[in-house]
Amino acid sequence: MKQEIRQSQKVTCNNLGVEICEAFAGDKLGISQSALEGLMPLNGLRHPTAFGVSGWYIWGGEVLSDSPDFFKPIHLAHLENSCRLSLKYLLLPPGWRFLTDGTYEDMWFDPALLEV
Repeated sequence: MKQEIRQSQKVTCNNLGVEICEAFAGDKLGISQSALEGLMPLNGLRHPTAFGVSGWYIWGGEVLSDSPDFFKPIHLAHLENSCRLSLKYLLLPPGWRFLTDGTYEDMWFDPALLEV
């Protein structure tokens, strides 16, 4: 990823006092069509990682659907063009959530995300 993106990711983690948890361009995440279309607010949460899977799920709007096709798998590398607003949060470790509309921003730890 570009240097300025990487720097904003490090700042995000440092501001929260959390260790960076790598997310690689080839890793997959789940993203909703609403996020790809720019619906706000943008929400994200990170479950534990697995080989080739970042643990991230990102959606747009106020409703998280339980529909089995709500999230579509894409590689992290595609977010720079399709959901740039999410990039600064991608190094947050599993258990973290974010909510933003580009101006307002909230990040918090949710231990329920770590339960297997």
